[in-house]
Amino acid sequence: MHDIAAQAANFIQLDTATILYLFAVGFVGGLVSGFIGSGGAFVLTPAMMSLGVPGLVAVASNMCHKFPKALIGSIKRAKYGQVDVKLGVIIGVSAEAGVLYGAHIQEKIKAAYGDAGSNLYVSVAFVVILAIVGGFVMWDAWKTYKSGDTNAEEKKSPLAVWVQSINIPGTMVYFKSMDAKISILFTLPLGFATGMLAATIAVGGFIGVPSMIYVMGVPSMMASATELVIAFVMGLGGSFKYAMHGLVDIRLAMIILAGSLFGIQLGAMGTTYVKPYMIKVVMGSIMTIVLFSRALMVPVYMSQLGLIATIEDGTMKMMKDVSFGIMIFALALGAFIVLRAMYVGKQEEKRAIAQEGLIHG
Repeated sequence: MHDIAAQAANFIQLDTATILYLFAVGFVGGLVSGFIGSGGAFVLTPAMMSLGVPGLVAVASNMCHKFPKALIGSIKRAKYGQVDVKLGVIIGVSAEAGVLYGAHIQEKIKAAYGDAGSNLYVSVAFVVILAIVGGFVMWDAWKTYKSGDTNAEEKKSPLAVWVQSINIPGTMVYFKSMDAKISILFTLPLGFATGMLAATIAVGGFIGVPSMIYVMGVPSMMASATELVIAFVMGLGGSFKYAMHGLVDIRLAMIILAGSLFGIQLGAMGTTYVKPYMIKVVMGSIMTIVLFSRALMVPVYMSQLGLIATIEDGTMKMMKDVSFGIMIFALALGAFIVLRAMYVGKQEEKRAIAQEGLIHG
């Protein structure tokens, strides 16, 4: 009986406004997910937490909505020839081990420090990862843009060139996305780290996508598509593990999934109209804004745990409201950038077809 009461306490009340908000969050998450290949959870987990959903339930419910969406996204992008299935499955298997280990750590923290401890762990992990990855991605996109050659073929990083030059007999596998053989030993730690992070904040793409691009030398378009295969494999196992402990709120998962299934189709189509550096711009911009939204909540959780002086109720409410507002802004900006990039790309395509018609006419 106590168990049922504890599980019920994990779940929030749903009214019409909350349902519409979750649907919109799912739509934008799907849009971004189809566009940049990351599961979009770096938007979804904080968005759920900003409604008062406990961090661990947000992570678990997010994972649950993610794997069917990732499956649809990867099938869609496979039609455009952007998915390396073999690479996705190989990294996905080691990522699954990371998910199980990460979920175990999450449950230990919740048992020891309650929801506030779990929320603090998830939020701090978000802030640190968003700062590192978001900053790097923005810098990389800016460098490409400044070079003035935004249509240029992506160059492999020096690290990727080195990784592809290492030959460890008996471990070499050919991957079409790199058009090269690399040792499977390089994929194992990257996969484990991706899964570990996915279990912590429901976002594995932060490690998965950059590591495929910069460590292995996979083109960004293919890395973002292949990440959807990894997300499917991880999400399946992770959801099952969390559901066994009563941490998946299936209502949240289904509402967000409904919204994101619309968004992911649009986002995947958008990738065919934009230059690769635009994908990095979208990813970096949203990450940076979400970072501020989560960072504002860190003192709130620290105060609840007694790690810092108690924050007054009025101040705490204001911090929560501002954090929520920043989150809404990040969602709106992400949707705007993706849809505008698609519109501009479509117009350019129309002009090019018209121009060709004039030449041949």
